[in-house]
Amino acid sequence: MINKFIMSILIYTFSIDSVLASNGFSFFSKITEYTNIPAHTITLFLVAIILIVFGFLYRIKIRMVNNVVLPDRGFSFRNIVEMYGQFIYNQCKSILGDKYAVKYFPFIATIFIVILFSNLIGIIPGFVPPTQYLNTTFALSIFVFIYYNYVGCKEVGIFNYLKHFAGPLWYFSILILPVEILSNFVRPISLALRLRGNMFGDHLVLSKFSEFVPALLPIPLIILAILISFIQAYIFMILTMVYINLAITCNDH
Repeated sequence: MINKFIMSILIYTFSIDSVLASNGFSFFSKITEYTNIPAHTITLFLVAIILIVFGFLYRIKIRMVNNVVLPDRGFSFRNIVEMYGQFIYNQCKSILGDKYAVKYFPFIATIFIVILFSNLIGIIPGFVPPTQYLNTTFALSIFVFIYYNYVGCKEVGIFNYLKHFAGPLWYFSILILPVEILSNFVRPISLALRLRGNMFGDHLVLSKFSEFVPALLPIPLIILAILISFIQAYIFMILTMVYINLAITCNDH
């Protein structure tokens, strides 16, 4: 009886999703009408607020624990957060090494979770995914671009960081320098277009197929959308770490 009830709720939810999408429904349409702030921008603010609340809840939970080394028993909010932190930290160690993993872990963890939540929230009816719009993905990419260039200048010095764009051989610098500079400036564009294109295509396919078969077909598509949302956030995170690694090791170019 319970299983039938849950299945009915799922079918209704995924059916109404196509109706809402086709009518352009958004929870923030009234706010957008009065403030002229796009719905996806408001959704991004909502994602930020949710993550900040999660952060405060985790801090409160940690303060209530006698021994922070021991995990909670069973499935808990604290265990989920710490599993996420361990997963991201392992990724940082594999690319940045032990020395820099701790240093840049907060930035990488923040980038991944913001993009992941921004991707996933678009699956919920009435929410406009921020990463479906180029201005959001480009802003995130510019943020990464500024950060890894700043990190490179900070770690190896401004002169050494700029010098690596000329390559190891000075007599080839006139050929290598324009290519390296162009390659560096193309990175944020590539990051922005890749994320926006994949998320736009994913939600477009989901909405179109939901219109044709609104009852059952969206269920596996929802699972696929969740998987794509994770993969795209993961790719963005990995590329960010690669760019940071290239910036902090440019003295060995």
